[in-house]
Amino acid sequence: MNKTFEMPDYIFESSWEVCNKIGGIYTVLSTKAQTLQNTWPDRIIFIGPDLGKDEQMSDFIPDETLFAPWQEHIAASGELLIRTGRWNVPGKPPVILVDPTPLAGRRDELFYAMWDDFQVDSLHAYGDYDEACIFAWAAGQAIESFYRYHHLDDKRVVALFNEWTLGMGALYLKRHLPAVATLFTTHATSVGRSIAGNNKPLYANISSYDGDQMARELHMQAKHSLEKQAALHADCFTTVSDITAIECKQLLGKAPDIVTPNGFERNFVPEGQQYTHKRDQARAALIRVASKLLGRPIHPNAILLSTSGRYEYRNKGLDVFIDVMDQLRHDVRLTREVIAFILVPAWVHDVRADLRYILEHDYPTDTPLPMPFCTHWLHQMENDRILNYILQKRFTNQAPERLKIIFVPCYLTGNDGIFNIPYYDLLIGMDATIYPSYYEPWGYTPLESIAFGIPTITTDLAGFGLWARKEGAGNNIAQGVRVIHRNEYNYFDVANQIAESVLTLSTGNKAALAAIRRRCRDLASLAQWNRFITHYQAAYDLALRNARSRTHTHA
Repeated sequence: MNKTFEMPDYIFESSWEVCNKIGGIYTVLSTKAQTLQNTWPDRIIFIGPDLGKDEQMSDFIPDETLFAPWQEHIAASGELLIRTGRWNVPGKPPVILVDPTPLAGRRDELFYAMWDDFQVDSLHAYGDYDEACIFAWAAGQAIESFYRYHHLDDKRVVALFNEWTLGMGALYLKRHLPAVATLFTTHATSVGRSIAGNNKPLYANISSYDGDQMARELHMQAKHSLEKQAALHADCFTTVSDITAIECKQLLGKAPDIVTPNGFERNFVPEGQQYTHKRDQARAALIRVASKLLGRPIHPNAILLSTSGRYEYRNKGLDVFIDVMDQLRHDVRLTREVIAFILVPAWVHDVRADLRYILEHDYPTDTPLPMPFCTHWLHQMENDRILNYILQKRFTNQAPERLKIIFVPCYLTGNDGIFNIPYYDLLIGMDATIYPSYYEPWGYTPLESIAFGIPTITTDLAGFGLWARKEGAGNNIAQGVRVIHRNEYNYFDVANQIAESVLTLSTGNKAALAAIRRRCRDLASLAQWNRFITHYQAAYDLALRNARSRTHTHA
């Protein structure tokens, strides 16, 4: 540990994604947990929303003995509804789940207080704003209660709040418990993501955008207002990449104090014979589902490709991925069979009963199922952008085509009804992954990919892509990562370069591909949390110093 940093005695970190696997922040926190636990055993405390019996809480391990006296105090006071336990990830850190429903009736009062104290404009709020903000307020109250009950006045305490959804927690503590040093991390600005998602030229025009004006135009004043005030008032404001730092400075009017890139941990990746066994299992599962959906055997040496992430059609480059697959299926240089999977959660209506029946009974098939592009039925399938583009490109998934494309539109948590295998246990079976992002503040999916030894293709509009370039990788797929330059105007050039990289992989011999997988893991080792945690240590130090200066100034 760098001794020049002042270290906290207690760390609270809160997010909507603590024990709630819905996005990349879950991966940030869950993989960081063991490194934090090693340094601050049971003094790193995560705070998340209590979703009751929801299946998303399956990795929460209840433990009523954890902080038991404080729990009794909370129960007696009636001020909060909490549960304590541990997060079932390496390190098993303490977790406090907070149920915000008792505060729901005070919504207007809480939002007025935020306006009065910090000029947070919640007037035009809609969607998930209310639920997120009431939870953030309750998280702030939980930290305050813990602090006062355990008399931590003589301790150095920091509280980190992730994304706009927890912004009110940071502001609550500044108002009600100023001795706690607050950190606020934006993983992507709400306005920047919306500009990109609405097909506006984010990067070409970044210097001319006014965040407040764009928030009004895009009808997201409330989220933007909250995010901006949290960034301005936190004792330390951070973001996850250099590319997002530029966005923050322009759209929020505040450059991040520190960039805290996202790491990963090797303990999520099997090794040795277990790795080989897991990879063989994953390939078998992927090929089996594809063969039953397509009604024909898949060559055991088929190339398995995938893209994954949040359903942001343009931002994640899903349109580019489909175009690349269309280009490859018409390329005479592609001599091996390819199965391309789009692993992106959508509005699932139900598991396909026909596909599930065939899988469960190992029913022999020799004809494709209807709509042989999709493993689950969707609500309003006719309006789904991924399916529409696949059909527009006239994919058939028939035997004569060397490349078939399959949309897996569900969260791969291990109980999706078709694979019933968690995401990482399928990722390990891929031969390559493709993430042609237009908007990607960091890019966990390509980092996860190389950590599992899977070569990946991404762009320099992803924070991870820029980091890989700094580490001397990305020039060609033989390095394990191919980082392609992308801007507002070179869509088809990006598609062509991705296709060429896939063709290169398709002709590699066994020794060459094994060497590429080794280079993947070598690069991933440079992004482990034991290297990246120093950025957080610097952030904790800055927050503690700024909080001390702030409280002394007002003493």
